[in-house]
Amino acid sequence: MRAYPSSDLSRNAPRLFAAAEEGPISVTRRDGENLVLMSQRDADAREQLLQFAAQLIAVAIDERGTLAERMANAYPWMLALSPADRERCARDLVDAARASFATGHHHLIAAELTSWRETASALAAGLHDSPVDWLDDELLVDRP
Repeated sequence: MRAYPSSDLSRNAPRLFAAAEEGPISVTRRDGENLVLMSQRDADAREQLLQFAAQLIAVAIDERGTLAERMANAYPWMLALSPADRERCARDLVDAARASFATGHHHLIAAELTSWRETASALAAGLHDSPVDWLDDELLVDRP
């Protein structure tokens, strides 16, 4: 995290704001504790990561059922997935969460969670993996 003296807030606020849009920055103060300046997007992402961590801890300490069953209780959209996909989803979410926590990159779990939720939504809407016959036929088109 980059650090800037608090005096830069009054002297060169646009530079600090631009830096904070790229990622959180530390604003150092002589008379008090340092502050962190970040975009609302970063703050929201951190909040989402903490909420997922709280949910994951609740799932982890529950002793009833498999991990996939406990995750489906926490995330009911998982019920639209097949049992095998629920297992895979649960493992993928835990792995992505571990990577996010270890690296501080919240987008890893956010992307994995969104991807699986959208897959479940598509399946619930009736979009299933079915062969597309017209792709098997070779279609030749005259050159323009």
